[in-house]
Amino acid sequence: MSSIFSKIVKGEIPSYKVAEDEHYYAFLDINPLQKGHTLVIPKREEDYLFDLSDEELAGLMVFAKRVAKAIQKSVPCKRVGVAVLGLDVPHAHVHLVPLNGGNDLNFSNPKLSLSPEEMTACAELIRKNF
Repeated sequence: MSSIFSKIVKGEIPSYKVAEDEHYYAFLDINPLQKGHTLVIPKREEDYLFDLSDEELAGLMVFAKRVAKAIQKSVPCKRVGVAVLGLDVPHAHVHLVPLNGGNDLNFSNPKLSLSPEEMTACAELIRKNF
């Protein structure tokens, strides 16, 4: 059965895409910790990050680095944090979260509620800076 992320890659479920290449896809988290919170995934469905081949894992991280630099140009932040949890969706993914303080990457914090217009504008700006 396809994960929700595989359905996003196939265009079956809409997303706020920020970047894409042949192997990887990045889109805004719809329940973000911070404005610009982005998920980066391999297009090939694999449940566990460390089950990716060495080449896929390295490629994912290099792609995530490019996305993080675009986020930093687009969203006021000191750094972009990286988190790998992998328990909520059975598809390997990396969270990129803009950081201004030490508690910004705490997943027990309340999630932001951004309008579709805010999400679209944020995705477009990150995409432009990618």
